[in-house]
Amino acid sequence: MSLISVLRTGVSGMNAQSNRISNVAENVQNAGTTGYKRVSSEFSSLLLDGTTNSAYNSGAVETKTRRAIGEDGPISFTTSKTDLAIQGHGFFVVQDENKAPFLTRSGNFVVDGPTGNLVNAGGFTLMGYGLADGTPTPSLNSTSGMVPVNLSGFGMRATPTTAADINGNLSADTAALSGALSPTNYSKKTSIVTFDQQGKKLTLDIYLAKTANANEWTASVYTGGTAIASNLSLTFGADGKLTGTAATAAKTSFTIPGGKLAALDLSGVTQLAGDYTLTGTADGKAPSAVTGTEFGADGTVYATYADGTRLAAFKVPLADVKSPDNMDPRAGNVFQTTIGSGDIQIGFAGTGGLGTLKSSALEQSNVDVSTELTTMIESQTVYTANSKVFMTGNELLDTLMNLKR
Repeated sequence: MSLISVLRTGVSGMNAQSNRISNVAENVQNAGTTGYKRVSSEFSSLLLDGTTNSAYNSGAVETKTRRAIGEDGPISFTTSKTDLAIQGHGFFVVQDENKAPFLTRSGNFVVDGPTGNLVNAGGFTLMGYGLADGTPTPSLNSTSGMVPVNLSGFGMRATPTTAADINGNLSADTAALSGALSPTNYSKKTSIVTFDQQGKKLTLDIYLAKTANANEWTASVYTGGTAIASNLSLTFGADGKLTGTAATAAKTSFTIPGGKLAALDLSGVTQLAGDYTLTGTADGKAPSAVTGTEFGADGTVYATYADGTRLAAFKVPLADVKSPDNMDPRAGNVFQTTIGSGDIQIGFAGTGGLGTLKSSALEQSNVDVSTELTTMIESQTVYTANSKVFMTGNELLDTLMNLKR
């Protein structure tokens, strides 16, 4: 081996350790970065052809940088419902301002003021499928059909009434009503509040009359003085209950003015001795504003309203590749697929080997600072040894050059 080769070998060793120290510095710098994946230096010897027992040609050290992308980091819990962590395999699908797709484990999402999109600390927008048209059917190997997760379009929401129930007891001691049932002539009146499609309250007045038949009542429904359902028959058995066809006849449907078709169910009413004890319920809600966002473990994104209701608005998918460690890292703690990583595969959390989503949680960096400091000390020692090799080769070369003097 020539003395020049000694110098080159020493330089190769120092360069290799410099690369390793650079990776250690990046890891330590990003030890607190959400979803960061540690980088490491892998060495392999590079031997030159022509090496024999009598003559050795010095080679070098080849350095390959690898990221532990497939290695999970510890999960910590936060107070923000839009902070997301993946427990298990999978990546969030995000896009940059140029709409280019990327994969990431950095789930520190917040609502972006100008756009209303959910954006993480790297400035990438969370992507998902809208649920306005029902359950999405994603393309298995493409991000087509995904849209930014944005709840700004789910503002005030009113829920019209579609079902109402009247339950309780009609006193069996009631005398038969004389004359036709009307808002001015009835045995018993009760009311229930419903909502039209704009969320306006509409009171339904239910008038009931005991007929000449001791086991029969009739009912009519009015709103604003206008009948919307008339002469509903309630025929009770000897036990004071509505059963069979009588229970079926105690159900009716009508359109609430300005609202939707609503079903009124009186089949739970009884006729027993004693007092009137009627109770009633109706679905529907007055207008209510969005107050926040909630995430389900399966990736469903809910808009939460001030009245306590929720509306499923989006579903966030997860992406995976066969070899995550071979993906190409990009600025902002995101990754792109490569030939070595394999093509992207899309699915939903909890299916096909993919992990689950945890809200109010973040995946921390998978960097172990103590390990990095140990690696730094090792690299410093090896770098010093390689520098000694270089210095020794240089001294030998000086001695050789001085032989001519």
